[in-house]
Order: sequence, then C-alpha cells, then structure tokens
Amino acid sequence: MIYPIDETHDPHLRSWIESANDPHTDFPIQNLPFGLFADPEDEEDMRIGVAIGDRVLDLSTVAEEIWLNTGATDLIAEACVVDSLEYILLLDPESRQQLRHRISTLLREDVDEEERELLESCLLQAKGLDLALPVAIPNYTDFYSSVYHATNIGRMFRPDNPLMPNYKWIPIGYHGRASSVFVSGTDIRRPSGQTMADDAEAPVFGPSKVLDYEMEVGFFVGTGNFPGEPIPISQAEQHIFGLCLVNDWSARDIQRWEYQPLGPFLSKSFATTVSPWVVTMEALAPYRFPSFVREPGDPQPLAYLDSPNNRDHGGYDINLEVFISTPRMRTQGLDPHRLSHSNTKDLYWTFAQMLTHHSSNGCNLESGDLIASGTVSGATPDNLGSLIELTQRGAMPIELPTGEVRRFLENGDEVIMRGYCEREGVRRIGFGECRGVVVS
Repeated sequence: MIYPIDETHDPHLRSWIESANDPHTDFPIQNLPFGLFADPEDEEDMRIGVAIGDRVLDLSTVAEEIWLNTGATDLIAEACVVDSLEYILLLDPESRQQLRHRISTLLREDVDEEERELLESCLLQAKGLDLALPVAIPNYTDFYSSVYHATNIGRMFRPDNPLMPNYKWIPIGYHGRASSVFVSGTDIRRPSGQTMADDAEAPVFGPSKVLDYEMEVGFFVGTGNFPGEPIPISQAEQHIFGLCLVNDWSARDIQRWEYQPLGPFLSKSFATTVSPWVVTMEALAPYRFPSFVREPGDPQPLAYLDSPNNRDHGGYDINLEVFISTPRMRTQGLDPHRLSHSNTKDLYWTFAQMLTHHSSNGCNLESGDLIASGTVSGATPDNLGSLIELTQRGAMPIELPTGEVRRFLENGDEVIMRGYCEREGVRRIGFGECRGVVVS
C-alpha cells in the first residue's frame, strides 16, 4: 500500500497557530503526530493530543465537544475520546486518513471564526505538559537492520568474517522487554550485572562500566493478525500506524559476557526510551524512498520479503542526530554536542520486511506492539549510531567542547536524539526529541 500525497501535505498550507508556520518547527500542520498527555495539575486525566507548533491540540476534547455533540454515532470521533491511542491504532487506513483530514481542516488558517473560538479552548502550551507512552505496549521486538552497524560490530569480534552467513538473507531480531520501555525524559538507572574481564578467572557482579546508546527508529503496529496467519509483504504497511525515535540503551560489558549463545538479555532489558509523538504513515508519504540498493553479488530477498512496492517505496528518508550533554556542559551553559548523524535510507531491511518476517511463522502481532529497526548507522565515521562504533570499543575516545572525553556514558550524561524529514518542495517535519539522563 502507498499512502497518497494529498492536500494535507501541501507545503504552502498554513495554520492559524502561528508557531506551526515556523520553517524550523518539527510540528507544522503537514505533520500532526499523535501522543498522550496529562495536565500536571491532573496527572490521572490522560488525553489524546496532536502536536502543532508549540501547542498541543486536545483531541479528546475536540472529539467530545465538537464532533460528538450532536449525539450522532461517529466511530472515528469515538476512537479519540478514550485515554489511549488504542482505538485510533485499530482504525483502518481509510478512516485514519479521514481523521487526518478532519484535524488538518480544523487547524488551517482559513477555518471558520466561530469554530476557531471553540478550538482555542482545546489548545494547550506543549511546555509543561506531562507526556506519556502513547499506548500500553504489549510486546517489543528489536531488529538489526543496518548492514553498516552489523558490519562494524562484527568486525570488532570477527575481523575476517564480520557478517554472519544469514544476515543478508533474513531480518535478524530479538524479543525485547516491553515493561521497561519508557517515555522520553525518564531517568535511566545504570544497570548492574555479571561481567568478565579478559584476564579474569571468574566473572564479577556490579554496575556496568561500558554503558552505551543506540540510535534507532521504531514503529507501532496498528491492526494485528490472527495466530497462524502471516501478513504478506503487499499488506504489511496497512498494519503499521506510525514511527517514533528509539534509544536502545546497552550495557556492552554485560552484553559481551551473556550474548552467547542466545543473544542479548539483561544487557538491554533494563531500559528502552521512545519519543512521545508518533508520526503517522500518512504524514510520511512524501518522504518515501526506494529500499536499500544491495551490492552486486548480494542475494535478493526471498519471495515472501519482496514486492515491487517495497523495492520502489519501502525506504524512508529520515535524518537522525545524536547529541550529548554532560553535567559540566550544562553548568557552563553549553549547547548539547552532536556526536553523529545518520539516515534510515541506510537500513538494509525495510519496516515492511521486518513486520512481514516477524509474522511469517504465524506469530500474532498485536495492536500497539513496538518494533525497532536496530542501530541506524551509515558508511562514514560521522554516521555511526552508537558509541561502541564511534570510539572503536573505547580505543578512540571522543573529546567534548569542555575538554572532557567520553569512551562510553558516565553518570549525569544526557543523550538527546532528534529526527526529521526534509526534502525539496515538501514541508520539513520532525519527531521531537528522545531524551534520557544516566543516573547512578
């Protein structure tokens, strides 16, 4: 399925909310991402919101007081009244497109004056709101979809044969821990675990000394599938609601000791951070890109992972950036320092291929499931999405503007991830931020 580019994507479309017309905002009227928020004065009252400029449209109130005030049955509006995105995720693609058009119409600068007055009471300043996970996440799966990242990591441990034989045939992933997925802004406690030094005779237990981040993009499953009924590649994107930023925190010293023979466990299950705003597939329609061009000699995907639409439009042009802010930098009033930038065009496997492969054995995906890409790295040294790559396992420390050096993360360090789409002739849209401070 290809989501259409329509009037909601018009780069000349303007909102009556002036901050949404700022060319640098992540949330112009062409974006309209969904999230869940509460007013700090009433944290129990969760409501669905749409980010627009520096404001949040209280969609729950709009649905209740404007769309449902006639008493008529309106399934789209009813999906917006609850305190979760659960029912919006379950809407079919046509209904989601109708919802997008409704919201876009309300926020355009030519909206009726009377309607605008009603909407004013449904707008809140984004700053100061408590943002939550947009949906209760039933399951979390993390893939390993960047061939550059996989090659870089493999070369550190297997210089002569960095990629495993299956990598270019099959999307590799593992089941993560949904209960430890946290919204941006949540402090991250340094994990403890078993580690084994090279010259030691026995492992020791204690705080990780080699804590890392991983810059990833995740997607939320919209409608799921029944057990035993795989999702074909031609229908995969109908089951994807939208994308967010993901920081897959990783304790490399714990991971090194535990990952054989079954893969990551406690080295990753302690925390995963996601950005609070979900950018929909409809909003991302202008930023589609052909899937990764494989090198001559690479195998082509097996039939169940291949389709003309996936080849021509399966990729996304999303710019990703990672910044660090240390306690000393904050004391000195310095801006966060950019560590790297990368792009999802460099993912070897597409989001549709990840979802199709995940369900190919009959696994039943559920609405709200989070599926992450794995670290997004590119081909050059400044395109690396983790510290283990940037510092070559700590052998090449990074010098910061304060004169501090970092091999891996220290207590008090804040990792800030940002993502945005930008192409000529189309309005820039963004994902907001994915933040977390490491605490002892």
